[in-house]
Amino acid sequence: MFPKFLVAFFLFISFNLTFAQKYRTIADISYCKITDTDAYKKERCKLDLYVPTDRKHFSTIVWFHGGGLEEGNKFIPLELKDKGVAVVAVNYRLSPKVKAPGYIEDAAEAVAWAFSNIASYGGDPAKIYVSGHSAGGYLALMVGLDSSYLQKEGINANRIKGLAPISGQTNTHYTIKKERGQSMIIPQIDQYAPISFARKDAPPIVLITGDARLELPARYEENAHLAALLKQVGHAKTSLYQLQGFDHGAVYAPGCLQLLNWIKELEK
Repeated sequence: MFPKFLVAFFLFISFNLTFAQKYRTIADISYCKITDTDAYKKERCKLDLYVPTDRKHFSTIVWFHGGGLEEGNKFIPLELKDKGVAVVAVNYRLSPKVKAPGYIEDAAEAVAWAFSNIASYGGDPAKIYVSGHSAGGYLALMVGLDSSYLQKEGINANRIKGLAPISGQTNTHYTIKKERGQSMIIPQIDQYAPISFARKDAPPIVLITGDARLELPARYEENAHLAALLKQVGHAKTSLYQLQGFDHGAVYAPGCLQLLNWIKELEK
């Protein structure tokens, strides 16, 4: 008779083997247009694709890295690996080499790439989510709420299955104000503020931030403001989460787990 701990061990191994999934990563796929000649754009506008190989019709998360629109590089979040979803990790041009709306246009091109190409890897183009942390969350909101960016790429923004910014700015981004020589403290709400484009028919949205006491100044409040305006204009699928005990940097990991739970609920 096996000891109980050995029985438990073999059950654990059996469970993980039964549900083990296979993935592959394809690095540095260019999402530039053939007509693009700018060397910096060709250098930066690449993505990594992390995709299941043993299933079809899976969901896809387009993920934009943070870094204040001034730094950072594409990566596949550990928390999104081995979860049955594909991840499109995107690089985009950075300030000050480009100014607004250059990086927003790059984000829209990357999302359009996902819509045009994910089916060829087995994914379902009807289940594409757009997410990111910090500046990446800002980009996710801009391309999802201001439909003009994706419209230029021949994509209806409402085809996005869901928007899930993690600690994204909903007013005009700090770096855009910096590019203009404006105050980094006083908020601006203009054509580069996601909140300006709150609309009833936007895709489902989950807004995730860290603890209001630990976050960047007014970051939770900005997201709460967007949630309130979306509700006011009649958007019926907005959720807002403040993850207690996590600051701006630390919130991205539990935020990814919250994103996965939200996707499960949407796809029930």
